[in-house]
Amino acid sequence: MELKIKALSPKIGGEIPYPYYASDGAAAMDLHACLDEPVTIAPGELVSLPTGIAIALPSAGYAALVFARSGLGVKHGIALSNGVGVIDSDYRGEIQVGLTNLSRVPYTISPGDRIAQLAVVPVVQARLTPVEDLDETGRGSGGFGSTGA
Repeated sequence: MELKIKALSPKIGGEIPYPYYASDGAAAMDLHACLDEPVTIAPGELVSLPTGIAIALPSAGYAALVFARSGLGVKHGIALSNGVGVIDSDYRGEIQVGLTNLSRVPYTISPGDRIAQLAVVPVVQARLTPVEDLDETGRGSGGFGSTGA
């Protein structure tokens, strides 16, 4: 699958690399902060960081998902502020990454730092069918914790 990518900053491809897969088996490519100067995220603060790129997914059969980097989350408490970012196939604007600091200490993001991961995934747009009843299952309407711990 071809993913078209547009550099929106002259830094992309030089000071700041294009997104890339870090290993042959990587499911997602690293996104980098396209910054002029470091940004410090205070505990509890929310920030939106530019990546300096825009993409063109080939069709409505694909979406791009922005995920947190596990090392930032586990080691430093830096997480995506919206859980997972969804980039629709018809979006052509700059990819921004919303981050929050869940730790008790400030954390600084420097220009070019890897701040998130981008995965391209297939999408099925469901056709909704209103019904009066749903099929019965063993679980039924059991919610949080209904299948165990």
